[in-house]
Amino acid sequence: MRTLLVTDWNKGRGGAEANIVAVRQGLLEAGDDVRLFTSSVGTAGDGLAEYVAPGWENMAAQAFLQIWNPFAASTLRRAIDEFRPEVAFVNMFAHHLSPAVLMGLRGVPTVLYVSDYKCVCPIGSKLLPENSLCEVQPGWVCHRSGCVGLAHWLRDRPRYALIHAAVTGVQRILACSQWVQKELGASGYSAGVLPSPVPAPGSAFLRKPSTHPDFLFCGRLDKEKGVELLLRAFASMHQQHANARLRILGQGPLRESLEQMTHDLGIGGAVDFLGWLSPAEVESHLVNAWASLIPSLWPEPQGMVAVEAMVRRIPVIASACGGLSEFVQHGVNGLLFPNNDQEALTRCMLAIASGEVFPEHQISSETARQAADLFSIERFVLRLRAVFSEIRGA
Repeated sequence: MRTLLVTDWNKGRGGAEANIVAVRQGLLEAGDDVRLFTSSVGTAGDGLAEYVAPGWENMAAQAFLQIWNPFAASTLRRAIDEFRPEVAFVNMFAHHLSPAVLMGLRGVPTVLYVSDYKCVCPIGSKLLPENSLCEVQPGWVCHRSGCVGLAHWLRDRPRYALIHAAVTGVQRILACSQWVQKELGASGYSAGVLPSPVPAPGSAFLRKPSTHPDFLFCGRLDKEKGVELLLRAFASMHQQHANARLRILGQGPLRESLEQMTHDLGIGGAVDFLGWLSPAEVESHLVNAWASLIPSLWPEPQGMVAVEAMVRRIPVIASACGGLSEFVQHGVNGLLFPNNDQEALTRCMLAIASGEVFPEHQISSETARQAADLFSIERFVLRLRAVFSEIRGA
């Protein structure tokens, strides 16, 4: 089967980019002929992309190109003419490729895989300025609530009209979680659910929990990820467990202010900022961790970092609203706390640090095996190829 994978490729490889790499490899191993189409922003598929459409991070350029990127449209036409795909799998498109790519695939049976909220939220996070969860449909309220300025709101009128027309034109929509499925349904989009896969632990991976409380955060250093909340909670916990450590893996616009915050809170010596790391380097840091922390303010669409920890027997502390609550079982493979509740997060960290829960600093091997089976790339590819066959025969 000739399959065209289409996605934006942001700077700093995150969960969506890792997912596309895993899907590409899984489809290749299943015997499919696969080509990758991305934008030039970022690493263009870490050099894997056969087709790369020009894109820019400049805000002035994005103001127009996010409505319709003619460079993406022309590059896509070339890809279709040369590769003649039998099916297309589209993930992110709204940031750089624009609705032009979905419109350009009208003659190709297409699956749209939704792993964020950009199709139904102008800021993509469903998070209000005061850090509460947005529970209303987009419209004038997006400006009235302070989420976007008037110029941004006006620019988004034609953009979201095109997004709606493009999304309703695909043959199948799949959401990464029931939570995202619900959000799409509220906006009139019918979707199935297919959780994103995660890679299995490397053959050399061997758990060896640290002798002291050791916490790990891995993700973008952006507002919605809740790292400020995490630092305040860690500072409170650290008063009772002075030997506790926190490692922060990731990069983003808040890094400088977060590093300053650790010094202001008096925990600078206990927190390490390590920046973006390769998947192998991230795995090496998971070896010793007592818990992986996902303190997101927004409702995480799925939270692949949590799954990556669980399949390696690492307990997870995660915010409860969003896709995380669909597989993080409180007291079984992790702990859940209400989004943006600092005291509740502190209590969870104290429970881990004291050994009140997960006294061996890891979840059971059977629980980890079940997670590995549920989120395996083999399972994902099998179900995805079944969907491809359905839409090709429709």
